[in-house]
Amino acid sequence: MSLKDRITEDMKAAMRAKDSERLGTIRMLQAGIKQREVDERITLDDSQVLSVIEKMVKTRKESVVQFANAARADLVAKETKEIELLQAYLPAQLSETDLDAMIAAAIAESGATSIKDMGKAMTLLKQKTQGRTDMAAASAKLKAKLG
Repeated sequence: MSLKDRITEDMKAAMRAKDSERLGTIRMLQAGIKQREVDERITLDDSQVLSVIEKMVKTRKESVVQFANAARADLVAKETKEIELLQAYLPAQLSETDLDAMIAAAIAESGATSIKDMGKAMTLLKQKTQGRTDMAAASAKLKAKLG
C-alpha cells in the first residue's frame, strides 16, 4: 500500500470515528500533496510524499516556536498535536550513532575532503536519510566533520 493510499484510508477511519482534529490534519496533508501534484503536473511517489510531510512538520515546528514566544499555549498545543499526527507517516528517526555512520559513509562515497565538497556529500546523505532525520542537524554535523 502506498503512502498516499494509507493517508486516504486513515482519513476514512477518522471520518468514521468522528475524530475531527485528526481528520482536519489529514485533509490538510492531502491538500498539500494535491497542491504539489497540480503545481508540478505529476503524481507523487512515496519519497515525494515524504518530502511534503517533512516540510509540513518543519513549518509546524517553526510555528510552535513563534506561538510560544507570543505566549499562545492554545496554538502551541494545536500545532504540537498536528506534528505528532504528521510524524506518524514518517519512517522511524535515526539514532545519533546511525546518523554519524551515514555521514561518514556519505563523506567516503563522495570523496569529500573539505567544506567545498559538502554539496556532494549532502546530496548522498539526503537520499539515504530522507524522512528519518532533521536535515538541518545532519548538515551541521556534516559541516563540522568536513571543517
